[in-house]
Amino acid sequence: MKKIVFDCERMKYPHTGLFHYCLNLAKAIGLQLDPGREKLIHYVGKKASGKLDADSYFMWQKGYHKFWFPDTSDIVLWHATYQNTSYFPDKGNLRKVLTIHDLNFLIEKQGRPDKIKSLLKSIQKKIDRSDEIICISQFTLSEVEKHLDIRSKSVNVIYNGCSINDNIPPVKPSSVSEGEFLFTIGTVTDKKNFHVLPALLVGNSFSLVIAGIHSNPGYVEKIISSARSLGVENRVNIIGPVSDAEKNWCFANCSAFVFPSLAEGFGLPVVEAMHYGKPIFLSDKTSLPEIGGDEAYYFSDFDPEQMRKVLEEGMKDYHMNHTKKDLIRERSVKFDWKTIADQHIQLYRKLL
Repeated sequence: MKKIVFDCERMKYPHTGLFHYCLNLAKAIGLQLDPGREKLIHYVGKKASGKLDADSYFMWQKGYHKFWFPDTSDIVLWHATYQNTSYFPDKGNLRKVLTIHDLNFLIEKQGRPDKIKSLLKSIQKKIDRSDEIICISQFTLSEVEKHLDIRSKSVNVIYNGCSINDNIPPVKPSSVSEGEFLFTIGTVTDKKNFHVLPALLVGNSFSLVIAGIHSNPGYVEKIISSARSLGVENRVNIIGPVSDAEKNWCFANCSAFVFPSLAEGFGLPVVEAMHYGKPIFLSDKTSLPEIGGDEAYYFSDFDPEQMRKVLEEGMKDYHMNHTKKDLIRERSVKFDWKTIADQHIQLYRKLL
């Protein structure tokens, strides 16, 4: 029996992309492994483990593992699912797979070259000790090749999947008003660029619903200030984290999904919106054109007038093109956790 550890440590932060990535990929891999051949062990904190299947196998994550790593003598393969993890085995003969989601800190830490250098050095050490590298988009791979040395190692591009669970009945968030609305979701911080979105409300009756963790109160105020300057403050609703049922309702009922992010290794919410066949308006930066493809509409800059023009023309095209909704849904099928889990398993078996 080959024992594989799948690192779910990031599940201690709910309502994040990494939480959903770890949860959904771990479940999909667990369903598809051969129980007579492989055993999947989830490296996770006890509090977060309740989100995984009760009959799963666990290795409990502890803070002191940063300094004294747990015994891995009977482990064959360790999958480190986050490039900045503090929990990475550095001893023993086990094989190692490292997933790199993004190098967003190159944007987030601008003006702090020492911090960027330190983070790149940390990831490079993990690359050096890994047997296989996974990047979650071609864009992420291009950034890795530009800023790090993969040392001729095998690098695999494996996308993320759609995290919408259709078995969860949608529930309307109590804080969302009646009427047509534009929707976005993500950690409410500068890199998401949400403060440019209130400009889309000028000249129409849409409201704007922003869901996600408020990690930066100053940035929340920046969004509100932008809306106030445009006279649309009463139509901007920053509702905070939402449950899966509430998220499903927002995707199902929004008029369009808007996502002007400046730093994305993938962009899970884009695929979730595509699952519902919604018109999608994205920044043309980083990985987003790769994920949205020809079925999305793009903001090439964030001039308010130009953004409103993109929205107006995109909505018109969407409603006039009767096949558009189906094409968007078809694209979302490409990002299926079952298929993606199979790609991971094939990679694991290459190393076992």
